[in-house]
Amino acid sequence: MSVRKILHLGHPTLRTLAKEVPLEEIASPEFQTLVDDLIETMRAANGAGLAAPQIGELVRLCALEVNKNPRYPYKPDIPLTILINPVIEVIGQEAFQNYEGCLSVPNLRGVVSRAAHIRVSALNRHGEPLVIEAKGITAGTYQHEVDHLDATLFVDRVVDRQTLTTWEQFDEFHKEEWLVAAAQIVERFGS
Repeated sequence: MSVRKILHLGHPTLRTLAKEVPLEEIASPEFQTLVDDLIETMRAANGAGLAAPQIGELVRLCALEVNKNPRYPYKPDIPLTILINPVIEVIGQEAFQNYEGCLSVPNLRGVVSRAAHIRVSALNRHGEPLVIEAKGITAGTYQHEVDHLDATLFVDRVVDRQTLTTWEQFDEFHKEEWLVAAAQIVERFGS
């Protein structure tokens, strides 16, 4: 296992559609090492999730984990979850506004509209089917990571460019208001 370099906005790999992982490749030592590298890199960067294209691998693979994350203290916990070839189905019409950041867009945050209730169908790291329903901020986290597999970054979904802010300015001017809003989202939708 190793911590890999995270690609940043402007790198062409982040704007390239990721390819599906063939079932027969999932058990290979090379793919399992990639899964381990993705997890280790995500944890080293205090990310809530990380997609394979962010470390230069154009395959439909992402990892998510939130456990008292210092970058996102308002996010409900998500146990370590590996998604291979994920597909998101939106349930219902309801959406919410989510202040997002990204390891591939360092020092920038902005407000994105996300579906409030989703179902994710994928394979786990052993190639077994996995179905997860998520709501609220947790649903936003899944959508953010799967977007990477489709060459989409959160800046593409920002609802109003005037919400873009550096982390320093977010902490100074927007954090208190966002923490109240995030708590209301968590209370309303749960995780």
